[in-house]
Amino acid sequence: MRKEDKSLIIGKIAQMIQEHPHFYLIDVATMNAADTSNLRRKCFESGVQMFVVKNTLLHKALETLEMDFSPLYGSLKGSTAMMFASVANAPAKLLKDIAKDGIPRLKAAYAEESFYVGEDQLEALCSIKSKNELIAEVIALLQSPAKNVVSALQSGANTIHGVLKTLGERPE
Repeated sequence: MRKEDKSLIIGKIAQMIQEHPHFYLIDVATMNAADTSNLRRKCFESGVQMFVVKNTLLHKALETLEMDFSPLYGSLKGSTAMMFASVANAPAKLLKDIAKDGIPRLKAAYAEESFYVGEDQLEALCSIKSKNELIAEVIALLQSPAKNVVSALQSGANTIHGVLKTLGERPE
């Protein structure tokens, strides 16, 4: 491969990393063609982009970025594929659903501005809540006391209404 081609690929990888807030590194060395095709199909259905990359080019692309990605460098061995997503836990859930006998294996991930290294981190990545899920939980928590107050006021109003109605119906 020519040096110019390598520079273009490094630039494209760096651009993809900057465009997506979360990415995963997975080991696809032991996957056969049918499994790889199935993985790509599932990625497409889940809104996850997957690319097979050369470790040296990925390493150089990570070095060109402003952030320090050195915790991921140890994971750049063997055959590596990158999964890009806008939702932090989408690739983890996908890997958990399709993985059989640990294939494909999670090498590392960068999600929610944190590094996760090793396949034992898959459960932690699956449990990460997306920004929208967290916002929904906060809103539900904030609405709960207000709903209780409204409910108490409505029951109080019903009680007062019942008392007034009873008093109005009494003969004088």
